[in-house]
Amino acid sequence: MSSSIVKDAFKIQKTPFPMRRAVGAAICSSFPVMIGIMLGNFQYGLMAGIGGFSYLYVFNDPYKHRAKKVFLVALGLAAAMGLGTLTAASPFLFALLLGLIGGFGTFIFGALKIQGPASIFFVIIFAMTYAMEIDPNAALMRASLVLIGGMVSWIVAMVGWFSDPYEPEKRAIHHIYAELTKLARAIGTSRFDELKESTLFSLKNVETTLSSGYISWRSSEFFKRLFILKNKAHSIWGDILELESLGKIGIAPEIIELLNQITQSLIQKSQSKEIKVPDVTLEGFEQHLYKKIVSAVDVIQESVPVVDQEIHFMKHSVAKKLLDAFDKNSVVFLTSLRYAVVLGIAAMIAFSFEFERSYWIPVSCGSVMLGSTIISTFHRSIQRSIGTLVGILVAGIILSLGPAPIIVALLIAMFNFFTESLMVRNYALAVTFITPNAILIAESTTKLRDLPYFATARITDVIIGCIIGIIGVLLVGRQSASSRIPHLMSKTIRSQSQLFYNTFSNNNANINDNHLKNKMRTNLNNLRTVYGAALGEIPNNIASLSLLSPAIFSMEHLGYFLEAKARNRPLTRGEIAQFLYIFETMAQSIEQQQLLESFDIPEIPMHARIQEEIDTLLEALITYLKKAP
Repeated sequence: MSSSIVKDAFKIQKTPFPMRRAVGAAICSSFPVMIGIMLGNFQYGLMAGIGGFSYLYVFNDPYKHRAKKVFLVALGLAAAMGLGTLTAASPFLFALLLGLIGGFGTFIFGALKIQGPASIFFVIIFAMTYAMEIDPNAALMRASLVLIGGMVSWIVAMVGWFSDPYEPEKRAIHHIYAELTKLARAIGTSRFDELKESTLFSLKNVETTLSSGYISWRSSEFFKRLFILKNKAHSIWGDILELESLGKIGIAPEIIELLNQITQSLIQKSQSKEIKVPDVTLEGFEQHLYKKIVSAVDVIQESVPVVDQEIHFMKHSVAKKLLDAFDKNSVVFLTSLRYAVVLGIAAMIAFSFEFERSYWIPVSCGSVMLGSTIISTFHRSIQRSIGTLVGILVAGIILSLGPAPIIVALLIAMFNFFTESLMVRNYALAVTFITPNAILIAESTTKLRDLPYFATARITDVIIGCIIGIIGVLLVGRQSASSRIPHLMSKTIRSQSQLFYNTFSNNNANINDNHLKNKMRTNLNNLRTVYGAALGEIPNNIASLSLLSPAIFSMEHLGYFLEAKARNRPLTRGEIAQFLYIFETMAQSIEQQQLLESFDIPEIPMHARIQEEIDTLLEALITYLKKAP
């Protein structure tokens, strides 16, 4: 196990280099420094450059969502700088606030599912004020400089809006049609189940992307076409699954070719009106699928009007998301609590002893705890330790040359470029550039001259922080995730039962469908998160957990079909009661870890996929309960 963990820590991922993101990070971190140099105040420039961390929270977000996110992150970073400056004179209060900032940030990012480096940069900026000159009166000035740097990041993040305001949404649509093309090709192969699952998650992602970019008072014709293409992608996906369930071992090449043309047209503007649709006649369900794909071509080529197209998204309010995550069984809540406690303890230890640059201890602790599982925490601790050693050697060579301010600014840009380029490949490689960058900023800010002592302190503090992070993760909730899986599975099944009842019953009561859908979606998200965390526990029972994977995916699949159906009432009271009994029996079987009863699933007129998925879920649970230890 130990050799495998070390080996995996240095595995190089084959993820494409995010060049645009790397260039943006370089600009945002170095431009404020250069402006400070031009204005004759290098220190102020470095302080403003810290606000450039705001750009690291930019991903393929729609510009509406991106504008809010980067602005709020910049405000948060500025607040962390100001608050740290105000409280640095009191080690106990400072350590307490550091833990609270880390835990609160982790909770917010987790509950709202905001992509990005979570709370770590808020922790870093707050912690680094402990090494600055203690001057509470400078709090407003320092916070303002960080905010100014954050606004530079906001401008860089938003500049693409002027040339292509729907680029993120278009990328999401392109990605889902690329996934559908792969899925269609995989019919009859061993890869189909894997691609079926990844395509489902891509469908959910494109829904989230379009929803977060939607502006009700500025719904353009182009956005409406993207919305229609999203809906057609959902329908095409369902038909591909239907073909596979009919026992097809291949699909007509005309379907593959047309899907491939659509995928290419969505990423290359010049080809958007040049899709060649052959006039072919296929047999049975393939012809039905082909017509749907042709209708998507009509939308792309703008041959059908969309002016009257209504747009509806099912959105969760921020308050609802936060309340749903504030639950004793929520991994988000428990992870945030653990993060706050361990980070606070690390800060207490760091500030209670005379460590040089003691803030590196909680920063290193917080960095390794960003791992989503215990195994990934071990990986990050190994990666950070080795990467730091190499980074210190690089920093030593640079600092021995006494670089001029403009060289420092250029080096900061270079280090940030390589950090963001390599972060997706391997964290250890990224840390080799993070470390000299941090040391360069610290050296330029504090005028520290004793480099060997400085480097030794850095290594010592990083190792101590990594050890505290590992111990904290091991002691707090070592196997808490796996123990919560049965409860969350039964809870999810019961929420699906409630939605099933509301969809198929003759009850005329005004029951809110969206409330039930939100509840089920929250339970599914919690279950998926807990399952991922359980896979990374030490020790874990991979054999038992792997048996649960088909059941969890079947619940995801069933949830998708239940959400997609409008309220229909084709079932009698007796049939409804039979299905509710089946759902409850499955839920109790999971809770008691034994099969209580097996069933033949009744037919559901006009909704065969829901019936089939309930049957698949039952079979998956039977397999698990028979084979699980």
